[in-house]
Amino acid sequence: MKTKKTALVCGAGGFIGGHLVKRLKNEGFWVRGVDLKYPPFAPTEADDFVVGDLREQDVVRRVVDKGFDEVYQLAADMGGAGFVFTGENDADIMHNSALINLNVLEACHKRNVKKMFYSSSACIYPKGNQVDPDNITTAEDTAHPANPDSEYGWEKLFSEHLYFAFRRNYGLDVRVARFHNIFGPEGSWNDGREKAPAAFCRKVAMSKDGDTIEMWGSGEQLRSFLYIDECLEGVRRLMDSETFYGPVNIGSEEMISINGLADMVMDIAGKKLSIKHIHGPLGVKARNSDNGLIKEKLGWEPDYPLKKGMEKTFSWINHQAKELNK
Repeated sequence: MKTKKTALVCGAGGFIGGHLVKRLKNEGFWVRGVDLKYPPFAPTEADDFVVGDLREQDVVRRVVDKGFDEVYQLAADMGGAGFVFTGENDADIMHNSALINLNVLEACHKRNVKKMFYSSSACIYPKGNQVDPDNITTAEDTAHPANPDSEYGWEKLFSEHLYFAFRRNYGLDVRVARFHNIFGPEGSWNDGREKAPAAFCRKVAMSKDGDTIEMWGSGEQLRSFLYIDECLEGVRRLMDSETFYGPVNIGSEEMISINGLADMVMDIAGKKLSIKHIHGPLGVKARNSDNGLIKEKLGWEPDYPLKKGMEKTFSWINHQAKELNK
């Protein structure tokens, strides 16, 4: 009888982690998940779920108790612009995420884990590369000279270097991807950590025709957003590659303004709302994924239309909002 492959998902109570557990289970893995809490919107599909704090070394040692075939390190202290760019959470973001990575990496090295994935972020790219909408640069080799737009970006860049140091010095088979604004159902939508797609879905869902919703900034900021299923496909392809380990962008090249995103959600909902532009944390002026390397190395790139992903996300958040107001 063939033995099932084993996987550990750190951050399995979070949005991407919860979806990744489902994906791995569908592929036949035995999966252990670990997080501070269970997934908030759907029961976990993990075979074993440990509620624990990965900042604590004894918790990490208990969780990484064998040489897993694959470990996915997604656990981090993070959120949308309202969490990352205010400056109020910088110490927690840097301390908590760095401590998690130090603990998990050390334990995986000692247990001879076969293969390990680390989720980095597009926030590692220099601010100066993302000012001119006609000249955005997020090619993987432009990360240095470093000047990320937030302490979150600095921590992610440090951790990339940490993972690759373990690869060089200890032979740990590390894979690293830089995520670009992943969204979809079962993610934060009303807890202060939600990102723009979920925030606008919530605002539109909870408004009546003719109402006014608020938006930080002018709405002219440009971004690309990637639907969760595409993110997981990229991760799994990277993990299955025998020759490429990153770092690589996993994101969409379909760029849209924040005003355009709000209009898209209104169109999906069939509502006409006014927008009041207010002061708030914004991040860089323009960011888009450069998919040249992923196409070259993995022969694939995301192509799922933003509007289709937003339709699914709005449907889910609209249902959540109705349940909340019952």
